[in-house]
Amino acid sequence: MTDDAPDLDAFVQLWADARISYFAKDHPKYGSAEWQALHPDDPRRLAAALSAAELWRKYGDEEALLAWFREASRSRPSLAERRTRAELDAAARPKPPHVLKATPGWPPIRIPGQPGRYIDCARKEAA
Repeated sequence: MTDDAPDLDAFVQLWADARISYFAKDHPKYGSAEWQALHPDDPRRLAAALSAAELWRKYGDEEALLAWFREASRSRPSLAERRTRAELDAAARPKPPHVLKATPGWPPIRIPGQPGRYIDCARKEAA
């Protein structure tokens, strides 16, 4: 091994120690002052980074998660302020069908439920 080559045993040992710290939850929160104070070769530093990466993989962005919690826990309007059953029934009532109208310069419109029939600008209906 040359002097320029990295010591692979040291990398393997760092990874093994970091995994032990990760599973033992023996590491500070990633990015905290305590984490920043750790030596760069401290396996707890890598364990904190692994933990943060795993949390990101599971839950995504922390701010987005907090925003979701805020939205889920916000107060809702009281029952008295909500729409009444009659208003909901009126909103659910079927609406009249849309009237098909041909537009000049556009192709004919096929009439739904009537195969082979179209509405055209030149003629109101063609067979």
